[in-house]
Amino acid sequence: MNNNKKILLLGIGNVLWADEGFGVRCIEEIHRRYIFPENVTLMDGGTQGIYLVQHIQSCDILIVFDAIDYGLKGGELKLIEDDDVPNFMGAKKMSLHQTGFQEVLSTSRLLGNYPEKILLIGVQPVELEDFGGSLRPEVKKQITPAILKAIDYLTAQGVTIKERTEPLPQIEALSPKEIALEQYEAGRPSAEEACRLGDERILINEKIKFDPKPSPIKQPLSVDVDHRGKY
Repeated sequence: MNNNKKILLLGIGNVLWADEGFGVRCIEEIHRRYIFPENVTLMDGGTQGIYLVQHIQSCDILIVFDAIDYGLKGGELKLIEDDDVPNFMGAKKMSLHQTGFQEVLSTSRLLGNYPEKILLIGVQPVELEDFGGSLRPEVKKQITPAILKAIDYLTAQGVTIKERTEPLPQIEALSPKEIALEQYEAGRPSAEEACRLGDERILINEKIKFDPKPSPIKQPLSVDVDHRGKY
């Protein structure tokens, strides 16, 4: 392979919303376990959406890790290549980042700079509506298989990849150490300590009523809080 080819391994998603974090966790783990040549870039794309255009335009080969609603059993992996990728990135919207990334690909093509090859490594999510939650077991166990799929694909393209003798500590991942997978999971408060659905002080406050057919707001809605933090 020509080492002038620029390769981007991109994880997209949001680690704060359960299985939405799959793509980012894959990138973190592949960084921990492997060493790549200089023409290969690993990136935590998070939920940046259209801001990723310049990075997509600058690569020749793109590998994307993400949680995708394929309509399969939770935890199943599915690989999509090249021209089929945009269709799957936008077929069933699960989050804002998915729509944004479809636009990234379209914009890159319109501007005349588009990867020669694209591989989407997607997992069917089990749970998304869990703010502060981590990957579900069925999804988490697919991190290694997903990484191996990427390694096999790159090896077939002639890329030389070395496995680290010892994986890097998780706190040396691409993301901030505060949200490293093990630390993030271990530090999550229990459901009894932290409301999963919203601010329980608001949810249980009977003084705040929600009209299913609200009238136009005549003045800003406010909740008075005194200096001691009491309503």
